[in-house]
Amino acid sequence: MRFCPGPIDGVDWVPLCKHADSRGWLCELFRVDEIPVRFRPVMAYLSVTEPGVTRGPHEHAEQCDLFCFLGPSNFRIYLWDNRPSSPTYGWSHTDVAGAERPVRLIVPPGVVHAYKNVGAVPGLVVNAPNRLYRGAGKGGPVDEIRHEARPDSPFLLDDLASI
Repeated sequence: MRFCPGPIDGVDWVPLCKHADSRGWLCELFRVDEIPVRFRPVMAYLSVTEPGVTRGPHEHAEQCDLFCFLGPSNFRIYLWDNRPSSPTYGWSHTDVAGAERPVRLIVPPGVVHAYKNVGAVPGLVVNAPNRLYRGAGKGGPVDEIRHEARPDSPFLLDDLASI
């Protein structure tokens, strides 16, 4: 399958505002009154990604990811609409978020996603998904379809880098 470039239906890019003063800065990541019920987080985690490192591509069957890219590095985000019922099925989109452009990104189920730290320093990413990892008590299956190691994967990061 070949993907066409363009914005993907249901993916929500929201600018985040850092409020700075002499003590540092504060940024609201999300508010319950800003997130549709089906996307509301049930857990959160913080990860660090080293410069030049990519996470993904992968997708979820049911889980929605709510990512916050704030810095101190920048990330190139890659998205592919893999949902046959979507009006943007077969579309791909890439953009940069992080220190230079703080963003909250909602990625619905079925949208394949990856991100790469394109900065010179380790970068922080917050994720607040709407499903518990491995379910209650961590006793269930992982809702993840991984594409990283597939040699025939249509989700190629290099193909999108110039879009």
